[in-house]
Amino acid sequence: MPANPVPTDAPEAENTADAADATLTDRAYRQLEELIATLRLPPGTVLSEQMLAKKLMIGRTPIREALQRLAREGLVMILPRRGILVSEINLRTQLRLLEVRRELERLMARTAAERATPAECAEFSELAAGMRKASEEADDLAFMRLDQQMNTLVAQAARNEFAQRSMGLMHGLSRRFWYQHYKQVADLPLCARLHAAVADAIARRDAPAAASASDALIDYIESFARRTLDA
Repeated sequence: MPANPVPTDAPEAENTADAADATLTDRAYRQLEELIATLRLPPGTVLSEQMLAKKLMIGRTPIREALQRLAREGLVMILPRRGILVSEINLRTQLRLLEVRRELERLMARTAAERATPAECAEFSELAAGMRKASEEADDLAFMRLDQQMNTLVAQAARNEFAQRSMGLMHGLSRRFWYQHYKQVADLPLCARLHAAVADAIARRDAPAAASASDALIDYIESFARRTLDA
């Protein structure tokens, strides 16, 4: 027997630990993004890794990595020696964001329709049905969750990592802006139906219709953003 046997299972154990950390980071990110986007952690809230770890029952390392991702997306600011601050909501920033979003959303909807697999097309059909149900029931939380799922699926089906990264920087800010103002000025059933139209077009693999439906959705979102001034 060798004096120093090689622990052949060590790399596998290390990979398993890395995968577990990644899963926890994703979970922490999803939960924190929803708390911020739905204003349960409102702008100006001061956060700490310790408080969030206790609240979400997740270790501080995944929390820290999730916060760094949220900082890149503009939802929080990490202030040295002062903690983490949930960022403010700014209409001018939102309108500039929409200029870029329009072009990227159209590109990604069109390419998703061209490149989606049969399984992904089936998922888009399910999302469209879910959006129509959210429209009929005016279910804001269901809409927000379906919207996030749809963003993820469009990015996956488009198969363009550069567009995906760029869109990832915008979705959280857009979702939060929507949630802050929709009760005053938004037509949630209409917005959900416009999302359903995009998902339906992609599910049918109709690229021109997907691009057109994406433009119609951004038209509505821009008019919604401008109406918040009156509200």
